[in-house]
Amino acid sequence: MEKIFTPRGNAVYINEVTDHSSCGNCCSKLGVYDWVQDLPETLQEYDIVEIQFKNTRKGFYRNVNQISLQKGDIVAVEASPGHDIGVVSLTGWLVERQMKRMGVDPKTAELKKIYRRAKKADIEKWVEAMALEHDTMIRSRKIAERLKLDMKIGDVEYQGDKTKAIFYYIADERVDFRELIKVLAEEFKIRVEMRQIGARQEAGRIGGIGTCGRELCCSTWIAQFDSVTTNAAKIQELSLNPQKLAGQCGKLKCCLNYELASYVDARKDIPEGNIQLETKDATYYHFKTDIFKRSMWFGSEPSSSVNLIEVPVERVNEIIELNRKGIKVPSLLDTNVAPQAAVTHIDFTDGLEDDSITRFDKQSKPKLKKRRKPKGQNKHKNDDKA
Repeated sequence: MEKIFTPRGNAVYINEVTDHSSCGNCCSKLGVYDWVQDLPETLQEYDIVEIQFKNTRKGFYRNVNQISLQKGDIVAVEASPGHDIGVVSLTGWLVERQMKRMGVDPKTAELKKIYRRAKKADIEKWVEAMALEHDTMIRSRKIAERLKLDMKIGDVEYQGDKTKAIFYYIADERVDFRELIKVLAEEFKIRVEMRQIGARQEAGRIGGIGTCGRELCCSTWIAQFDSVTTNAAKIQELSLNPQKLAGQCGKLKCCLNYELASYVDARKDIPEGNIQLETKDATYYHFKTDIFKRSMWFGSEPSSSVNLIEVPVERVNEIIELNRKGIKVPSLLDTNVAPQAAVTHIDFTDGLEDDSITRFDKQSKPKLKKRRKPKGQNKHKNDDKA
């Protein structure tokens, strides 16, 4: 079986069906795990197939010719104009669920067709087209700069038959790129399609490593980007430092929304941070809150964090209700509850004893040595008996 490598380092087997012994498309960007692939074929019959193209672009195509397709097959699909080459990323019953998640109605959506499995000539032309993408992107950037357009061309994707290319660009304002399209079409002898993307989509297409040390979520599994606001950081009691909250794309990190629902649910009965608690001795001001520990810290000086007092949320709500009635409590802490004893000493253990391989062996008790009686003691006893 002949094998060639694409410019992105992916191995492509030039055969009518690609090799299915590998993990297929599951390990690529936005790969989908088919968890019902071992079900009977009668439950897997579905005439719509999900096809993945370069990076994050996917589409749903109708298998009108009833070709037996599996995940990882390289196919030729309908395009406008000509045809495109893509890889099957999902088949069967899960495609219907995927379309529902993406908000695509199979009854009303105009889905394009799958022509055939890609032939050897199709794959060779496809690889040649991918080899032109980087050079085309660099040259198109220079052309846009020469035309003094306030835009950045972030990526170029050639169609499988080398007759068309999609230019992905980023711009803060609306750009008149009619002249740019004419120049690009004349320069590269192709049809040109301009597609605007955001900073998050660009980061997803380029990829990278986040501050957590893992690959960016937008380039691995996020398909739909939800808006992220600074209010998510405020609810989670995070420091509003732009350098720490911003991701590789310069926008707020998408992971700020991951635990937001848990924090919103935990903060339902926690008072706001601008409250003041009145006691008979002084007025206490809020400094910080531990949401999951359900504790709040207060101090008597609004500009000093010295001698802060930790108060449970239940006690804070109780004091707020009493203050509303005009009652000042004697102290912040409940006098009816006995204070916990302070920990005076903590012993350090390295834990190596728990990993010992002889910890379950029965320890034999040491034999006690018998005390020897001094000489002549038995003789005196015998004399007494006599």
